[in-house]
Order: sequence, then structure tokens, then C-alpha cells
Amino acid sequence: MSRRIPRLFAAGTMALLLAACASTPPRVVRSGVPPYNQTYVVHGRSYDVLPTAVGYHRRGIASWYGPKFHGRKTSNGERYNMYAMTAASRDLPLPSWVRVTNLQNGRQVVVKVNDRGPFVQDRIIDLSYAAAKKLGMIGPGTALVEVQVVNPRQPAVNPPPPRTQAQGAPAPRLFLQVGAFSSADNAARHKAQLAARGFRPLTVDAGTGANGRKLYRVRLGPLANVDALDAAAERLREFGIKGFQVAVD
Repeated sequence: MSRRIPRLFAAGTMALLLAACASTPPRVVRSGVPPYNQTYVVHGRSYDVLPTAVGYHRRGIASWYGPKFHGRKTSNGERYNMYAMTAASRDLPLPSWVRVTNLQNGRQVVVKVNDRGPFVQDRIIDLSYAAAKKLGMIGPGTALVEVQVVNPRQPAVNPPPPRTQAQGAPAPRLFLQVGAFSSADNAARHKAQLAARGFRPLTVDAGTGANGRKLYRVRLGPLANVDALDAAAERLREFGIKGFQVAVD
């Protein structure tokens, strides 16, 4: 279970309790848009909510939250039920429905996104206890997942039976993307600087950016597991390196 928003204290009194996703941080109001789908700020960082969930498809790390938040209000005003198939997202509009696939065992669930989070570590979705249990991630606490939006009018609340990972199928590989450059020379230079600080293994992968132009991505990994990724991310922060992203192949 992830602790998504820590408690904040000021001048000896508790000014604001941000232990749950249901908090309502300052927002820039947009006319006609519900407050829970407005831009918001947590820990001094601003988060923009996507105008639509259409086309949403990401890979990354999932966490889960349970008894501590059971019965509390979610960001859109519903009550969190740890036994319901729900989830929290930082940027998906509320409500949305997504299919979550555990890339490590092939299990799938469809959940309703009705909360905000996670705000700790490099996670992309926080799942209810029930959803996490069906995905087989209660014990580990995290899992490598693929998240894809489904039709809100036909959310497939009862998805096909969980499938297991095909025998011999390659296991998902976990990386931290620590830079992206339009110049191969700049990418190589950044890789060398990181290597000099003891970060290994490092690769430069050539690909195409959103604008169709060549892009050189510097990646750290593959990393053995989520714990190794968290340790590497903490080291990067200690060196003042920010803006890195989790990548799952």
C-alpha cells in the first residue's frame, strides 16, 4: 500500500491533512469543469488533468491503498470502498474506466478511476484493495502494469477471466529514462556524465519523438525490480537530477 500524500504541519498545529487522495488542493478554476477535474497543486507541484481519457495508454508501476482510507471521500465525492473495483490517477478525468494488466502475470481488471493519486514515488495508478488482490499484487505492494482506457459507456465491468503470462514470454523490463535529446552527441555526453557518477547500466536508444523527429533517449537499466528502481531514483534526486521517467518494455 502506498502512502500517497503525507501529513503537513505548520506552526505546531496541523494545518492540513493530506493523507488521502480526497484532499482538495488549490486549483485554477475553469468554467464548466468540475473542481476535481481542474488543475491542482500538491507539495508545490502543479498537476494538469487531461481534457479527455480517449487514447490513454501507459505502462508503469501500480501501487494500492486499502484499510487506512476505507470509507473516506474520494476526490470526486464518492466514498472509497476498498472492496470495490476503483483506482486513483493523477491526470485522468474523473470518472474514467481503465483496464489494468499486470505485466508480470498477465492478470487483468477493469476499474473506475474516481480519486487522485498516487503522489509518492514514480507510480502511475493507485488501485483499490480488491483490484490489487485480483491482480496478485497485495504482497509485493507494487506491480508493473499496462493501463488502457475502455469505453465509459461499456466499461466491461466483468472482463474476461484473468489470463496467465504465456510460457516463454519475455518478462517486462524496467528502466528509468534519464534524458531525451534531439542530438546523438548530447545524449552520449549525458550518458558519460551519469556513468562518471556510478550509474550503470546505461543505454542510448534511438527512436522517434511526438513531432516525428529523431530522438535519443538515455535510459538506466534494466533494473531488477521496483525496489531497485526506487533506490536508483533516490540516487538521481540526490545528485539533483530530475525529470526522469519510468519506462517498461
